[in-house]
Amino acid sequence: MGDHDGHRERMKDRFAEHGLDNFSEHNVLELLLFYAIPRKDVNLPAHNLIERFGSLAGVFEAQVSELEKTPGLGRNAAVLLKLIPQINRRYFMSKGASVNIIDSSAAAGEFFIPLFMYEKDEAVYAACFDSKFKLTGYKRISEGTVNAADINIRKIVEFALEKNAVSVILAHNHTSGGLTPSAPDERATAQIKKALEFVGITLADHIIVAGENYVSMSDIGLINK
Repeated sequence: MGDHDGHRERMKDRFAEHGLDNFSEHNVLELLLFYAIPRKDVNLPAHNLIERFGSLAGVFEAQVSELEKTPGLGRNAAVLLKLIPQINRRYFMSKGASVNIIDSSAAAGEFFIPLFMYEKDEAVYAACFDSKFKLTGYKRISEGTVNAADINIRKIVEFALEKNAVSVILAHNHTSGGLTPSAPDERATAQIKKALEFVGITLADHIIVAGENYVSMSDIGLINK
């Protein structure tokens, strides 16, 4: 066993025993790169990634085409690195898919936050519920702001009717990081609420997500105003 092999095994054993808490950011990348770059020293490529993208988060949020430009990396390594945050997102979505009842703004926030993980653009989701607040389905309605009202209203109403919804919760993200509903957010919400009421469906809430935080428009009095 060579020096590189011994280093790899020690890193794997360290992770198996203690997790990543005592790993530096470039060590985390090293551990990942072991599985994409066999039998080569991956310490320098790991440092190159942190230097180029600034942080572990910056590496995971970079595009595959940009990752491939990093010295010492190939396509396999770039795809693996990009796969990690997407697996993380699917993991939390999978956990959310097991949720049956969403009967509070807190539960709604926890459900929707993972759907927007790693999104760089705004997107709109709608979730449908029966009379006992059981989730009957959710769907990504569109990319772009919630204020694309004509398209969103039609899609939301059609989806709600398809799912025999008694109520609907909307959600969209603010990529700026701010949680305060904008005037266009309020106008679009009022239009969607009116359209749903026309077919006998309640708009129960509109959740705005920014990173790991959210605000409920119902909680702050903007749904029933």
